[in-house]
Amino acid sequence: MQYDRTLLRNAAQGIGDKTAADVARRLNVGRMAAWRLWNGHGAPATTTAAAAERAYSVPASALVKPLEEATP
Repeated sequence: MQYDRTLLRNAAQGIGDKTAADVARRLNVGRMAAWRLWNGHGAPATTTAAAAERAYSVPASALVKPLEEATP
């Protein structure tokens, strides 16, 4: 799975969440999970993506996308 942090960061900053700690509080996730989201390290779990969808109105399907298959 591939994750683009830009979409989440823009949505979060749009409602005043400017740090990973802000995201952790809003999504009710651990600080390390929020740090990974904020910094683009790994795709969010489905429950975390769903929480982001509820909190930031960003579709979970837009946050988590399958990696494109390499063409020979």
